[in-house]
Amino acid sequence: MSLFNDEEQQRIREAIEAAEKHTSGELRVCVEKTCSEDVLMRAAKYFHQLGMQHTQHRHGVLIYLASVDRKFAIIGDKGINKMVDEDFWDTTKNTMLLHFKQDDLIKGIITGLEIAGDQLKKHFPDHDINKQNQLPNGVAFMDGN
Repeated sequence: MSLFNDEEQQRIREAIEAAEKHTSGELRVCVEKTCSEDVLMRAAKYFHQLGMQHTQHRHGVLIYLASVDRKFAIIGDKGINKMVDEDFWDTTKNTMLLHFKQDDLIKGIITGLEIAGDQLKKHFPDHDINKQNQLPNGVAFMDGN
């Protein structure tokens, strides 16, 4: 049984597409059941495993969740990290957490995607309507440890 049903996965995919619409940035959501290490280290591991460091301007953003352990992180690559405020990822995470605490995991993820997408549009605008998507928009389900 998947953490998200088909409709929820579609909502996440559509939120990623909307967030990427006017930016050259790339966003991904990565989910697994458990996280046996520091959550930021785990997110960084999957960031690299998913090839997110290969975006042209190093401006990929990953939302990582460990559903059973109730851990999550949102991280960005070097390009976006240079552009946003130092506390940007923490404040984004706190905003997402408000929804998670209300048992609305999907809304929390979508909120994080929207906030990150707004910053990507601001700092890395892209007006090319024929641009190629560099990374898949679906949720990446990982097998774990």
